[in-house]
Amino acid sequence: MLTVETRHAIHPTQARDMWTEELREHFLTQGMFREGEIRLVYTHYDRFVMGGAVPGAGTLTLDVVDETRTPSFLDRREMGIVNIGEAGTVEAGGETYEMGRGDVLYLGMGTGAVSFSGAGRFYITSCPAHKSYPSKLITLADCVEVTMGAPETSNKRTIKQFIHPQVMESCQLILGYTSLEEGSVWNTIPSHIHDRRMEAYLYWGMDEESRVLHLMGEPDETRHLFVANEEGVVSPSWSIHSGAGIGKYTFIWAMAGDNVDYTDMDFIQPKDLR
Repeated sequence: MLTVETRHAIHPTQARDMWTEELREHFLTQGMFREGEIRLVYTHYDRFVMGGAVPGAGTLTLDVVDETRTPSFLDRREMGIVNIGEAGTVEAGGETYEMGRGDVLYLGMGTGAVSFSGAGRFYITSCPAHKSYPSKLITLADCVEVTMGAPETSNKRTIKQFIHPQVMESCQLILGYTSLEEGSVWNTIPSHIHDRRMEAYLYWGMDEESRVLHLMGEPDETRHLFVANEEGVVSPSWSIHSGAGIGKYTFIWAMAGDNVDYTDMDFIQPKDLR
């Protein structure tokens, strides 16, 4: 079963006047992981798509998506898949990929239908592409790790880069995930924006009762969302994307836009946030 929800782009001046439920309706993505279903959110931010596939005891196939008006979903797109569950299998382009928890699979433009099976919980990201790069399975052993922050500022974290220029080529999709060290709660501090790219977060590895206080909005007009495990946030190019969590958590970040320069960002110091 395939379900697709469309999210239209919001101007920052409109977001300033939104109530809590309106902010959650437009920027929070919930219910993406349901057994036996593929559930996608098609956004008008750089035509980025995020979603989940949970095959359970069967097999799920992603092929035709009416919203793209192409014979197959990946005809003019590339895709990044993260397995946030147990061991699972993805079949695409005549190849079979065995994915463990935390592994990432890149599928290039023109790959064709994508099938999911096994005990995996597959987080799907996709954006338009202009050429076909080779598909590639990137395991935890293959990624680039960067440590940032410090215990003194409660933001020590490890950033794992998978779909990234230091690891492989892609058209515009960049993807990885960040885990907080024991005792640290803040992610992406100092905050930043990047007007050249949108970004999407998926929070995972959290206890059922835990929440992350996700900060969003313009630097001088910040807003917040309380986010649960396996829920996502769509972050427009004009919005900061930082947060503090209760207990252990990891978040998957994925970006699409004008370039693939991970360091191309404009920082905002905490003293300048409102």
